[in-house]
Amino acid sequence: MLNIKPLKRFGQNYLTDNNIVNKIIDEVAPKPDESIVEIGPGRGILTKKIFDLNPNLISVEIDRRVKEELTAALPGLRLINGDFLDLDLNRLRKDQKKLRIVGNIPYNLTSPILFKMIGSNKIIQDSVLMVQMEVAQRMTGKKGTKDYGILAVLLQYFADVKICFKVSPNVFYPKPKVFSAVIHIFFKDLDSGDEENDLFVKIVKSSFGNRRKTLKNSLSNSIFSPINFFDSGIDLSLRAEQLEPGDFVKLTKFALNKIRHENILLNSSQ
Repeated sequence: MLNIKPLKRFGQNYLTDNNIVNKIIDEVAPKPDESIVEIGPGRGILTKKIFDLNPNLISVEIDRRVKEELTAALPGLRLINGDFLDLDLNRLRKDQKKLRIVGNIPYNLTSPILFKMIGSNKIIQDSVLMVQMEVAQRMTGKKGTKDYGILAVLLQYFADVKICFKVSPNVFYPKPKVFSAVIHIFFKDLDSGDEENDLFVKIVKSSFGNRRKTLKNSLSNSIFSPINFFDSGIDLSLRAEQLEPGDFVKLTKFALNKIRHENILLNSSQ
């Protein structure tokens, strides 16, 4: 749509194929009254399609070159010039509705963006993103496979994730060296509180701190070193990749009980 050259420093690979754009729109199915946030509109090929269906669209773009041309092409578009990772997502909500987040995101920022959304899971309904195929496989990895790690466990706990379709490098400019995939994340309505959810993330990260180590060693070499997990009901001789997401929930509840009733302090600088 716009004649703007992609910049390598922003990890920009502009989508050029309208057929892929239409498939993404079909997956998002935007409605006029929803709070939709787009990450990285770039030349605006996806932006225009969403904006036509939802005039309340908010687009977030770090590249300052885009603002003047994109707002001229789409009068009324709310465009935030800034880094999505720095935004307070709660301030973007309309009428306290949950957010829907879409975008062809920079692949080098996929994990930080996913972790930000996980941290804001209570105010996000769902997210449709273009990601590297390899990352999509890690997001949906099953226990015992090489793809099963921190991302897979966290996303299986906080959300349901599906890989919608695979995308060829040929539909981007410049062409990336990898295949991509469009994924749809549906965030769950969890009963657990913020303290428990935050602790769950820390337990999972600490458990996978070194994939070759047993849980006992990984946890004892982390911020959870003051806690003895012997009576947690989880076999500490296992490695993190051998546990189900529910096993990490057990570890979290056990740690939370210890912290609350034994006044245990975790060393967050560790």
